Amino acid sequence: MRGIMIQGTSSDAGKSFVATALCRLLLKKGYRPVPFKPQNVSNNSYVTADGKEIGRAQGLQAEAAGLEASPFMNPLLLKPSGNGASEIVLFGERLEVMSGMAYRKSYYKQAIAAIQTGLKEVEKLGDTLVIEGAGSPVEMNLKKREVVNMKTAELADVPVVLTADIDRGGLFASIVGTLALLNEGERKRVKGLIVNRFHGDPAYFEEGKKWLEDYTGLPVLAVLPFLPGHALEGEDSLSIRNVRREGPGIEIAVIRLPYVSNGSDIEPLAFEKDVSIRWISSPDEFRNPDAVIIPGTKSAFADLSFLKETGLADKICFFAGNGGTVIGLCGGFQLMGRQLADPAGRDTGVPGSTEQALGLIPADTVFANEKTIVRTKGEANGIPLSGYEIHFGQTKVDGPPFLTSASHTEGYRSDDGRLSGTYLHHLFYNDAFRAEWLNKLRLAKGLSVRLPADINRDDTYDRIAAHLEEYLDWAAFEAILEGQQ
Repeated sequence: MRGIMIQGTSSDAGKSFVATALCRLLLKKGYRPVPFKPQNVSNNSYVTADGKEIGRAQGLQAEAAGLEASPFMNPLLLKPSGNGASEIVLFGERLEVMSGMAYRKSYYKQAIAAIQTGLKEVEKLGDTLVIEGAGSPVEMNLKKREVVNMKTAELADVPVVLTADIDRGGLFASIVGTLALLNEGERKRVKGLIVNRFHGDPAYFEEGKKWLEDYTGLPVLAVLPFLPGHALEGEDSLSIRNVRREGPGIEIAVIRLPYVSNGSDIEPLAFEKDVSIRWISSPDEFRNPDAVIIPGTKSAFADLSFLKETGLADKICFFAGNGGTVIGLCGGFQLMGRQLADPAGRDTGVPGSTEQALGLIPADTVFANEKTIVRTKGEANGIPLSGYEIHFGQTKVDGPPFLTSASHTEGYRSDDGRLSGTYLHHLFYNDAFRAEWLNKLRLAKGLSVRLPADINRDDTYDRIAAHLEEYLDWAAFEAILEGQQ
């Protein structure tokens, strides 16, 4: 099956962006693209229609390709959960938690088998593979048993395009160094280069482009200018960013938990013209926000200890007790309650652990063995909502629920709406809810209400595909894709 693999010189080089844009561009040009990532290390998850969990980037790439996401598109998902351990998710289902060293020693053969199975299954869904690598293909301490870059390119027998981020500096060294550390067979698979996040007119990079092509013997297929406000969700915590607005507006403080999960839940707020966002990790950074968001966490007990030890717990409680607005998402909702209990040691590894939480809302959480992974629809305060839930904890609430659906209620919302918590990820992607929540903050500050920013994922896919098409040497790229170069 024809295909291409997008690898990078580092993490956050733009692999996910390029792969997602490529999925939509190929679809527009009459191909039937299928995304694939052999192994993802991320706490940003996507729930498939059949209730399975995969990396968020592959879920979005499936949407860009016009497909329903499948767990075969991301056979292995590793979710860091503290102390060097990760939750291992195989074809969308949780297996176990183990250390990175133990995983490398015991899972190599299983990983290869899973990747082979995944490739075989996704080939049934289209005619062109778009494979995304992970990190760098030349992490020399890991290379002997790496499965996520050149090994997958070998298994799928596809050419590789190497992407590098010029915005972080060191572009030439990162490209040349990466190519130098590949063995001869791997080096032959690399057929082209993409320079990502260029600021200014790409014409200014002509000299650099010529140097790269002369030195490496590879074509620079695209020099992609930085595309601000493209509204494509980040894959992992490296994409978390502050947003600062000038002029009148509202400021939201987001607690940067050590084990933050699904931080992409916050991203829609960044597209509101009068909203500033500060990710904070110490009391000194707290200052005087208009609202506080406690995001999801992969380790509620560990992050609760972090809040208490740093003094952020006291800051949040004082803020809430003096009329502040606080919302908790998934693990953040658990932290807002009265108590966490872990009878089986699911979160802590120590059976019978209990801990007093922040005590902001009348709720108690017990961590169970069964994991909830489900897409959810309902309404909150009369506003239709959709999103997804991924959590071990089961929370009992003594008070008005946040969300009501045909099958259940969940979460908590105070009568005045200031304090709320919910298991619903993707909450702020619901335009009507986002507008209502922000407009209450605006009115409290004497500002005018606003309509929500238009965040349409389908438009986003079209936009980033058009951006890629404008700067991509399509003839050269297609020749690589079709095995002619």
